[in-house]
Amino acid sequence: MCGRYAASRRPEDLVDVFEVEKWEPEETLAPDWNVAPTKEVHAILERPLKDAESPRPVRQMRTLKWGLVPSWAKSPEGAARMINARAETVHEKPSFKRAFSARRCILPADGYYEWVTGTDERELEVEGKRKRPRKQPYFVTPADGSVFAMAGLYEFWRDRTLPDDRPQAWWVTCSVLTTDAETGPLGVAPAEGPRSLADIHPRMPLMLTPDRWDAWLDPARTDVEELRSLLAPPPEGLMRAYPVATAVSNVRNNGPELLKELDGPEEATLF
Repeated sequence: MCGRYAASRRPEDLVDVFEVEKWEPEETLAPDWNVAPTKEVHAILERPLKDAESPRPVRQMRTLKWGLVPSWAKSPEGAARMINARAETVHEKPSFKRAFSARRCILPADGYYEWVTGTDERELEVEGKRKRPRKQPYFVTPADGSVFAMAGLYEFWRDRTLPDDRPQAWWVTCSVLTTDAETGPLGVAPAEGPRSLADIHPRMPLMLTPDRWDAWLDPARTDVEELRSLLAPPPEGLMRAYPVATAVSNVRNNGPELLKELDGPEEATLF
């Protein structure tokens, strides 16, 4: 699951890391240490430039809204429920399968937040029976300090209540793909607490390693089975996790202090 993440890197750095050809500095977002659903986020994608003579896809950094609205939706009201798409079923779900085939993106992050829950509560969440309570938050990030490149999808939605010349007439929204959390040892584990990502939560955002970026972003790749092969989890041991202040649980809190590693959990957990 991914319901909150941090994205504080400078846009210029992301442009270099992902070899972006086109971006609009005026659309640059401020650093955000508490990215929540429905917020605007940076995304890397490939598509032809609007009004360009060439149909060649161009790698771009765009600003999208987190919470996918399918093109066929009557309204955007369900966007907050479409923040995640399961990698195992994304190719067959009506809300995601078109985007999976043609509109894939990468959502750059520093890492993501996840809250530890008890075993019984986690089983209920997997079954979809109830929302888990917020407990001790952990920040999960690449152990080597690199960009956490989350696999994503994006979609266009037309607001028919507005005229064509209104910028707000088109929504461009996105979703994060998730997969089973790693059960192997963390690359760097906290002094006390979880030994693996699965100890924190049964799901995690699907991180794409650099060797998969080009294939994932290429809109010419539309074969479903070929695309599904890109959804294999990354090698284990690449991540570190550490406890952070419970202040991150409030979306109104935002600042670099949210990423500060604590000596130990603030809240009691099952560990």
